[in-house]
Amino acid sequence: MMHIRPFISLAILFVLPTIGQAATWTFTGSATAQEEDRVYQERHELTGECRDGLFLPLEHQVEYVKEGSKDVFARKTLEYEESVLRPSLDFRQPAFGERMQVTNANDETAKIHWQTNEGGTETYEVALTDEVVVDSGFDNLVRTNWQRLTSGGSVDFRFLAPTRGEHYAFVLEPAEDSRIDADVVLRIEPSGFVMGFLVEPILLGYSDDGTLTDYLGLTNVRKDRDNNYTAHIRYSHDEMPGCGLIR
Repeated sequence: MMHIRPFISLAILFVLPTIGQAATWTFTGSATAQEEDRVYQERHELTGECRDGLFLPLEHQVEYVKEGSKDVFARKTLEYEESVLRPSLDFRQPAFGERMQVTNANDETAKIHWQTNEGGTETYEVALTDEVVVDSGFDNLVRTNWQRLTSGGSVDFRFLAPTRGEHYAFVLEPAEDSRIDADVVLRIEPSGFVMGFLVEPILLGYSDDGTLTDYLGLTNVRKDRDNNYTAHIRYSHDEMPGCGLIR
């Protein structure tokens, strides 16, 4: 029996999953609309783990506050249990009676339940592939492909449009734009000819360490019942996770 114990202990050690060190990352975004001054703030808190020197997000909480007010007018929760590119999400905008829920089911299907701002309900089930990105999963897509993008390469992907129950082809690529003052500037734009006429490109700014500094484009925050804000959001990072974001 004395010779069996070490063998059993080693076997257990090999099958146990790697457990990372708990980490928290907080940052704030200040949104300026094209025709206005600052209109709202985003307060972000990500909890996750540091594994092999990199931050792995597990849950992401966002509170939206109107400029000059302390009242939260919208909330979003994202969970990255299935994929860092395809989080499940729950986004509520009570002032418009709207709620968007996207559930990543086994990283095979996106189950969408949308309570519209007109009082109706839409439900969809959309097949997922490795190329699909959901909501702020684009931020992790950038960091996953950091070396390629900062070397001048591009990344093709498909972005989920939950209100349409479909995902569409996009490309993420390096860009230059005087409106973004950042170490790295990127652009997200549709790959398809028709979608290119319907959807304006989104510009992103990043610092050299992989932190998001700028977002310029259409947001998912409602300005009124018919329109969402198009805004330039500038981010400041308050508490970093204590491990790297990129290799």
